[in-house]
Amino acid sequence: MDRRDFLTARRKKAPAILSAQNFRTQSGLTPYVGPWTRNEVQHLLKRTMFGSTKADIDYFAARTLDQAINELLNPVAALPAPPLNDYSEDVPDPGAPAGTTWVNNVSENDDINEGRRFSFKHWWAGVMLNQDRSIREKITLFWADHFGTETYTINLGHFIYRHNNLLRTGGLGNFKTLVKNVTTDPGMLIYLNGFLNSASAPDENYARELMELFTLGKGPTVAYTEDDVRKAARILTGWRINPTTALTTFDPAKHDSNNKTFSSYFGGATITGQTGVNGELETDDLINMIFSKDEVSKYICRSIYRWFVYYTLDAAAEANVIEPLAAIFRTSNYDIKPVLSALFKSEHFFDVLNQGCMIKSPVDQIVGCMREWKVAFPPVASEYQDTYNMWGYISDWMGTMGQDIGDPPNVSGWPAYYQEPSFHEIWINHDTLPKRNQFTDSMIMSGFTRNMKKIIIDPIPFTLALPNAGDPNALLSDTLAVIYRVPLSDTVKQNLKQSILLSGQTQDYYWTNAWNAYVADPTNMSTAAIITNRLKSLYQYLMNLSEYQLS
Repeated sequence: MDRRDFLTARRKKAPAILSAQNFRTQSGLTPYVGPWTRNEVQHLLKRTMFGSTKADIDYFAARTLDQAINELLNPVAALPAPPLNDYSEDVPDPGAPAGTTWVNNVSENDDINEGRRFSFKHWWAGVMLNQDRSIREKITLFWADHFGTETYTINLGHFIYRHNNLLRTGGLGNFKTLVKNVTTDPGMLIYLNGFLNSASAPDENYARELMELFTLGKGPTVAYTEDDVRKAARILTGWRINPTTALTTFDPAKHDSNNKTFSSYFGGATITGQTGVNGELETDDLINMIFSKDEVSKYICRSIYRWFVYYTLDAAAEANVIEPLAAIFRTSNYDIKPVLSALFKSEHFFDVLNQGCMIKSPVDQIVGCMREWKVAFPPVASEYQDTYNMWGYISDWMGTMGQDIGDPPNVSGWPAYYQEPSFHEIWINHDTLPKRNQFTDSMIMSGFTRNMKKIIIDPIPFTLALPNAGDPNALLSDTLAVIYRVPLSDTVKQNLKQSILLSGQTQDYYWTNAWNAYVADPTNMSTAAIITNRLKSLYQYLMNLSEYQLS
């Protein structure tokens, strides 16, 4: 594993075989039959959700591996309620009174849409913080990176939300259907100028990204031409947005109805031009033609691999994982769940070399931290303005660390998922690592306060949930089993125990007696302060170590 010191553009698609280096591991998609312990449960949850709470680990540890993965891939919880107007104190919104949702109201007012954009970001952070026990929110963020858009370019709040909801509702369905829906999505039509694409002035923006970023990628086996991009742009002419209904429409008068013949890469295929309302059917023909290339399945499987397994692909991973995974993708007619199921149930996913080897993204870092420590937020139903403000505080921290949800740097998404050779190491540098520590320090020491309400890491409830918190050795081990994915040495744990939990003493009973005294009388301010201060110092220290940055 590459665990280099943390302190030491445009997406360039990787070729099929990215490295001639020695194999990291030669494990493949053979179903995993090894131990199913809390370690494996935690690994699975860290990769498929944001963080792994003790309650979630307990829940899935009581199930078999197959049962756990099937539940993660088949959400049963209701979709999150839409975002609310939390900006009315600054910007009156006649179409959506304070505390009501604005997602079905069309407004072109710039001030209102600015308020809605921030409302969306606050809401999305809250949705991730309150995620259900499934992969739904993690896969939504994956597709938001894959189909990169920027809220400031789309501008209109109702389209921003609609695009995000499309990814959430379709993210575990059929990929070909998802591509078609994204192609005609109003937000994407605005973002890549598709709504301006016409027969008299074809716009190549979306056609290019459809091939280069969304389906085929780039590399030695991907040989579409510039002329193919131009032909695809002509096929996509005519899509428009009805300003009254805010729905996508097709305007035959703006469509190029001539035949379009593609290069030898596509077998010289000709997509027959169609007139009238049938012109929109050419978009389906284009997508079908693109999906006839095996590169689509391989490219998407590589993208999934980098998000959920590891950031580089060597020849062994390509042969043992990507190729068979891509075959599953094609056989399932591009349904997404069979691919995820095969990957997560494989020996490769649970290979020890694929555990604890990925640097957390800022979203993983922040949302996982809030969830694992069970940070309590005000109830949104009765105190939505305070709650949204606190979600906004969390969202702002994500952006400060380099992952501004809703606004990746460009259509390529966040560089950590495509920029060779660093990939996920981009998340950590001389600027962002101190900010990570600053965030966790502030959350456990002072928290964030608004209107006399505070979000803060309270170490007591977390510790009370541990099975044997009175034993300082067990406390350390059980805490690390929730928040860490790589082991600390016995020497480090002994030093932490002695210097913090035992306050410099050598006997374990110095902690045990203090803890038992608190449990016997939690209202005693003196004993509560002793316990709280020691736990805060311990947990702060653990979150400042480099190991805490790994998932």
